[in-house]
Amino acid sequence: MKNIFLKTVITVCLFAVLACNASGKKGYVSGVEVNFHKDASYALGVDLGSSFKAVGITPDINELLAGILDVLNGKETRIAPEEAGMIINEAVNNVREEREAVNMLAEIEFLSENGQNPGIITTESGLQYEILAEGDGESPHIADTVKVHYQGSLINGEIFDSSYTRDEPTEFPVGGVIPGWAEGLQLMNIGSKYRFFIPSELGYGQYGAGPKIPPYSTLIFEVELLEVLHNH
Repeated sequence: MKNIFLKTVITVCLFAVLACNASGKKGYVSGVEVNFHKDASYALGVDLGSSFKAVGITPDINELLAGILDVLNGKETRIAPEEAGMIINEAVNNVREEREAVNMLAEIEFLSENGQNPGIITTESGLQYEILAEGDGESPHIADTVKVHYQGSLINGEIFDSSYTRDEPTEFPVGGVIPGWAEGLQLMNIGSKYRFFIPSELGYGQYGAGPKIPPYSTLIFEVELLEVLHNH
Protein backbone atom coordinates (compact mmCIF):
# COMPACT_ATOMS: atom_id res chain seq x y z
CA MET A 1 0.00 0.00 0.00
CA LYS A 2 2.86 2.33 0.89
CA ASN A 3 4.58 1.70 -2.46
CA ILE A 4 1.34 2.31 -4.35
CA PHE A 5 0.98 5.66 -2.60
CA LEU A 6 4.55 6.69 -3.37
CA LYS A 7 4.24 5.73 -7.01
CA THR A 8 0.97 7.66 -7.25
CA VAL A 9 2.49 10.77 -5.70
CA ILE A 10 5.54 10.62 -7.94
CA THR A 11 3.36 10.16 -11.03
CA VAL A 12 1.16 13.12 -10.10
CA CYS A 13 4.22 15.28 -9.43
CA LEU A 14 5.74 14.47 -12.81
CA PHE A 15 2.45 14.97 -14.62
CA ALA A 16 1.91 18.31 -12.92
CA VAL A 17 5.35 19.61 -13.86
CA LEU A 18 5.15 18.25 -17.37
CA ALA A 19 1.76 19.83 -17.87
CA CYS A 20 2.73 23.19 -16.40
CA ASN A 21 6.08 24.79 -17.21
CA ALA A 22 7.65 27.56 -15.18
CA SER A 23 5.05 30.04 -16.44
CA GLY A 24 2.27 27.73 -15.31
CA LYS A 25 0.76 27.55 -18.80
CA LYS A 26 2.21 24.73 -20.84
CA GLY A 27 4.79 21.96 -21.03
CA TYR A 28 5.83 19.00 -23.16
CA VAL A 29 5.05 15.30 -23.00
CA SER A 30 7.03 13.03 -25.35
CA GLY A 31 7.88 16.06 -27.50
CA VAL A 32 4.25 17.10 -27.90
CA GLU A 33 3.22 20.46 -26.50
CA VAL A 34 0.35 20.21 -24.04
CA ASN A 35 -1.68 22.92 -22.39
CA PHE A 36 -3.26 22.72 -18.97
CA HIS A 37 -5.65 25.48 -18.04
CA LYS A 38 -5.54 27.23 -14.70
CA ASP A 39 -8.28 25.25 -12.93
CA ALA A 40 -6.90 21.88 -14.03
CA SER A 41 -3.43 22.83 -12.84
CA TYR A 42 -4.82 23.93 -9.49
CA ALA A 43 -6.84 20.72 -9.27
CA LEU A 44 -3.64 18.71 -9.67
CA GLY A 45 -2.18 20.63 -6.76
CA VAL A 46 -5.25 19.96 -4.64
CA ASP A 47 -5.07 16.25 -5.43
CA LEU A 48 -1.38 16.03 -4.60
CA GLY A 49 -1.79 18.06 -1.41
CA SER A 50 -4.65 15.82 -0.30
CA SER A 51 -2.48 12.74 -0.81
CA PHE A 52 0.31 14.22 1.29
CA LYS A 53 -2.08 15.30 4.04
CA ALA A 54 -3.73 11.89 4.21
CA VAL A 55 -0.48 10.29 5.34
CA GLY A 56 0.76 13.22 7.42
CA ILE A 57 3.54 14.42 5.11
CA THR A 58 4.41 18.10 4.72
CA PRO A 59 7.16 18.30 2.09
CA ASP A 60 9.45 21.22 1.41
CA ILE A 61 7.78 22.40 -1.80
CA ASN A 62 10.90 24.13 -3.13
CA GLU A 63 12.98 20.98 -2.69
CA LEU A 64 10.22 18.83 -4.16
CA LEU A 65 10.03 20.87 -7.34
CA ALA A 66 13.82 21.26 -7.52
CA GLY A 67 14.26 17.50 -7.58
CA ILE A 68 11.65 17.01 -10.30
CA LEU A 69 12.98 19.83 -12.45
CA ASP A 70 16.58 18.65 -12.13
CA VAL A 71 15.54 15.27 -13.55
CA LEU A 72 13.41 16.78 -16.32
CA ASN A 73 16.13 19.24 -17.30
CA GLY A 74 18.79 16.57 -17.40
CA LYS A 75 20.83 18.00 -14.53
CA GLU A 76 22.84 15.93 -12.11
CA THR A 77 20.67 15.28 -9.07
CA ARG A 78 21.87 15.80 -5.52
CA ILE A 79 20.52 12.36 -4.64
CA ALA A 80 20.96 9.42 -6.99
CA PRO A 81 17.64 8.15 -8.38
CA GLU A 82 18.35 4.63 -7.09
CA GLU A 83 18.69 6.06 -3.56
CA ALA A 84 15.54 8.18 -3.71
CA GLY A 85 13.13 5.35 -2.98
CA MET A 86 15.02 4.30 0.15
CA ILE A 87 15.11 7.87 1.47
CA ILE A 88 11.39 8.35 0.81
CA ASN A 89 10.51 5.06 2.52
CA GLU A 90 12.61 6.00 5.53
CA ALA A 91 10.91 9.39 5.79
CA VAL A 92 7.44 7.86 5.50
CA ASN A 93 8.31 5.27 8.16
CA ASN A 94 9.55 8.02 10.48
CA VAL A 95 6.32 9.97 10.05
CA ARG A 96 4.25 6.85 10.74
CA GLU A 97 6.26 5.90 13.82
CA GLU A 98 6.04 9.42 15.26
CA ARG A 99 2.28 9.52 14.76
CA GLU A 100 1.85 6.08 16.32
CA ALA A 101 3.97 7.07 19.33
CA VAL A 102 1.86 10.18 19.85
CA ASN A 103 -1.37 8.15 19.60
CA MET A 104 -0.10 5.52 22.04
CA LEU A 105 0.86 8.14 24.61
CA ALA A 106 -2.46 9.95 24.18
CA GLU A 107 -4.32 6.67 24.69
CA ILE A 108 -2.45 5.84 27.91
CA GLU A 109 -3.06 9.31 29.35
CA PHE A 110 -6.71 9.42 28.32
CA LEU A 111 -7.68 6.00 29.66
CA SER A 112 -5.76 6.56 32.90
CA GLU A 113 -7.57 9.83 33.59
CA ASN A 114 -10.94 8.65 32.27
CA GLY A 115 -10.88 5.56 34.48
CA GLN A 116 -10.85 7.78 37.56
CA ASN A 117 -13.99 9.70 36.59
CA PRO A 118 -17.22 9.02 38.53
CA GLY A 119 -19.46 6.44 36.88
CA ILE A 120 -16.70 4.89 34.77
CA ILE A 121 -16.33 1.13 35.14
CA THR A 122 -13.20 -0.65 33.90
CA THR A 123 -13.35 -4.36 33.07
CA GLU A 124 -10.51 -6.87 33.36
CA SER A 125 -9.78 -6.55 29.63
CA GLY A 126 -9.33 -2.77 29.90
CA LEU A 127 -12.68 -1.84 28.39
CA GLN A 128 -14.20 1.20 30.10
CA TYR A 129 -17.89 1.96 30.05
CA GLU A 130 -20.47 4.34 31.46
CA ILE A 131 -24.17 3.58 31.89
CA LEU A 132 -26.20 6.43 30.39
CA ALA A 133 -29.58 4.68 30.64
CA GLU A 134 -30.45 1.26 32.00
CA GLY A 135 -32.98 -0.93 30.22
CA ASP A 136 -34.98 -3.87 31.52
CA GLY A 137 -34.84 -6.30 28.60
CA GLU A 138 -32.66 -9.32 27.95
CA SER A 139 -28.92 -9.22 27.26
CA PRO A 140 -27.38 -10.57 24.05
CA HIS A 141 -24.96 -13.48 23.83
CA ILE A 142 -21.99 -13.90 21.52
CA ALA A 143 -24.02 -15.94 19.00
CA ASP A 144 -26.84 -13.37 18.77
CA THR A 145 -27.43 -10.54 16.33
CA VAL A 146 -28.33 -7.13 17.70
CA LYS A 147 -30.05 -4.02 16.40
CA VAL A 148 -28.47 -0.83 17.73
CA HIS A 149 -28.14 2.89 17.30
CA TYR A 150 -24.62 4.16 17.82
CA GLN A 151 -22.14 6.96 17.34
CA GLY A 152 -18.38 6.50 17.23
CA SER A 153 -15.75 9.16 17.85
CA LEU A 154 -12.07 9.59 18.64
CA ILE A 155 -10.75 11.12 21.86
CA ASN A 156 -10.38 14.45 20.07
CA GLY A 157 -14.16 14.49 19.56
CA GLU A 158 -14.06 13.75 15.83
CA ILE A 159 -17.04 11.58 14.83
CA PHE A 160 -16.14 8.84 12.35
CA ASP A 161 -19.43 6.94 12.15
CA SER A 162 -23.04 7.35 13.29
CA SER A 163 -26.25 5.44 12.65
CA TYR A 164 -28.10 8.45 14.06
CA THR A 165 -26.83 10.57 11.16
CA ARG A 166 -28.08 7.93 8.72
CA ASP A 167 -31.34 7.80 10.71
CA GLU A 168 -31.31 4.02 10.51
CA PRO A 169 -30.40 1.45 13.20
CA THR A 170 -27.77 -1.13 12.35
CA GLU A 171 -27.86 -4.91 12.75
CA PHE A 172 -24.76 -7.07 13.19
CA PRO A 173 -23.66 -10.28 14.95
CA VAL A 174 -22.16 -9.78 18.40
CA GLY A 175 -19.35 -12.16 17.51
CA GLY A 176 -18.55 -10.33 14.28
CA VAL A 177 -17.39 -6.99 15.66
CA ILE A 178 -14.24 -5.71 17.36
CA PRO A 179 -13.55 -7.24 20.81
CA GLY A 180 -14.46 -4.06 22.70
CA TRP A 181 -17.91 -4.01 21.09
CA ALA A 182 -18.47 -7.74 21.58
CA GLU A 183 -17.65 -7.52 25.29
CA GLY A 184 -19.59 -4.31 25.85
CA LEU A 185 -22.77 -5.44 24.11
CA GLN A 186 -23.05 -8.46 26.39
CA LEU A 187 -23.03 -6.13 29.40
CA MET A 188 -26.11 -4.33 28.12
CA ASN A 189 -29.78 -5.22 28.07
CA ILE A 190 -32.50 -4.12 25.68
CA GLY A 191 -33.46 -0.50 26.22
CA SER A 192 -30.13 0.51 27.73
CA LYS A 193 -27.64 3.07 26.46
CA TYR A 194 -23.95 2.83 27.30
CA ARG A 195 -20.86 4.81 26.44
CA PHE A 196 -17.85 2.58 25.69
CA PHE A 197 -14.22 3.68 25.83
CA ILE A 198 -12.42 1.04 23.81
CA PRO A 199 -8.60 0.75 24.00
CA SER A 200 -6.90 0.23 20.66
CA GLU A 201 -5.98 -3.36 21.57
CA LEU A 202 -9.71 -4.09 21.76
CA GLY A 203 -10.37 -2.06 18.62
CA TYR A 204 -8.32 -1.71 15.43
CA GLY A 205 -4.88 -1.86 17.05
CA GLN A 206 -1.70 -0.91 15.25
CA TYR A 207 -3.31 -0.75 11.81
CA GLY A 208 -6.32 1.49 12.43
CA ALA A 209 -9.26 1.37 10.03
CA GLY A 210 -9.20 3.45 6.87
CA PRO A 211 -8.48 7.16 6.82
CA LYS A 212 -10.76 8.02 9.76
CA ILE A 213 -9.32 5.76 12.47
CA PRO A 214 -5.53 6.07 12.87
CA PRO A 215 -3.37 3.33 14.39
CA TYR A 216 -3.52 3.01 18.19
CA SER A 217 -6.76 4.97 18.48
CA THR A 218 -9.00 4.84 21.53
CA LEU A 219 -12.59 4.62 20.32
CA ILE A 220 -15.57 6.17 22.10
CA PHE A 221 -18.98 4.72 21.25
CA GLU A 222 -22.40 5.67 22.49
CA VAL A 223 -24.54 2.58 21.95
CA GLU A 224 -28.26 2.11 22.36
CA LEU A 225 -29.40 -1.54 22.35
CA LEU A 226 -32.77 -1.73 20.59
CA GLU A 227 -33.31 -5.42 19.93
CA VAL A 228 -31.72 -8.86 20.28
CA LEU A 229 -32.21 -11.23 17.37
CA HIS A 230 -31.42 -14.83 18.32
CA ASN A 231 -29.64 -16.96 15.75
CA HIS A 232 -30.66 -20.59 16.08
